Amino acid sequence: MSLENKTVLITGGTGSLGKALTKHIFETYPNVKKLIILSRDEQKQFQMAQEFPEKEFPNIRFFLGDVRDQERLIRAFQGVDIVIHAAAMKHVHLAEYNPDECIKTNIGGAQHVIHAALQTSVSNVVALSTDKACAPINLYGATKLTSDKLFVAANNIKGSNPIKFSVVRYGNVMGSNGSVIPFFMKKRKDGKLPITDVTMTRFNISLQGGVDMVMHAIEHAWGGEIFIPKIPSYNITDVAEAIAPECTLDIIGIRPGEKIHEEMITSSDSYNTYDLGKYFTILPSVPPFDLGEFIKCFNAVKVTEGFNYNSGTNAEWETVDSLRVLIKEHVDSNFE
Repeated sequence: MSLENKTVLITGGTGSLGKALTKHIFETYPNVKKLIILSRDEQKQFQMAQEFPEKEFPNIRFFLGDVRDQERLIRAFQGVDIVIHAAAMKHVHLAEYNPDECIKTNIGGAQHVIHAALQTSVSNVVALSTDKACAPINLYGATKLTSDKLFVAANNIKGSNPIKFSVVRYGNVMGSNGSVIPFFMKKRKDGKLPITDVTMTRFNISLQGGVDMVMHAIEHAWGGEIFIPKIPSYNITDVAEAIAPECTLDIIGIRPGEKIHEEMITSSDSYNTYDLGKYFTILPSVPPFDLGEFIKCFNAVKVTEGFNYNSGTNAEWETVDSLRVLIKEHVDSNFE
């Protein structure tokens, strides 16, 4: 699906991915009818408006609103074709201590986005997930798993409405707000890096990789898929070595709700998981489309039963050297 002459709305659009999506959409689809950035932080909207001034980007709109406010979303979604749902409370330890707030945003917000999309003329909704939604042990992951289930199930309640709901799930975004690489880069001047556990691993994806996944889902989703990228893992000690080899490591222990390794597909998911080449997809147990046609259209290959996709047992790994190259390319061009 081309975004030419379409109206696109991004919830949580002032975040790292929202900004990257905005840049990508304007570069790739200069004739996009309108791009609406919806978020609740007026300061971030003010700052983003400096990066995308109205003179240069006459089709951008900034819309103050909270996904917790269903009426506001219905108003915001008027005339919108495509919604990218990126708004979330995402810090694991903050969610552990503020569970009500996390539930209101991540679960209530998902329900409101679905309801508002069904009430208006939206034709396509892509929701962002996280590796922490897979076999969750923390509240953040549990709320995002619930959100994923809501978006997948929304395809069953749409009636004759041709709208499609799909989900993209991926790991840590390199250099995104609050992530480990900018944190380590800030901490290296102290001569000491706080490390939770030396065996900890994470999946790694660039912001552009996240953008590409969202665009893939907009273009190719039939409704009900959870798309997962094939991406490398890294060990947290390799990240520390890549950024600050001169620093000592301060082992502080894992924080509430953290895992040593992340997972994106569990062995229980394997029964409904297909390999699409660049991505995996987890389909609903009862897909809202003809499964045979889907398999034929995408040359989809069912994964083996019991397959799981775990950052600790991944086949592909970043090295200290490859991490340095990626940091220079994606996080800080002046990094040495």
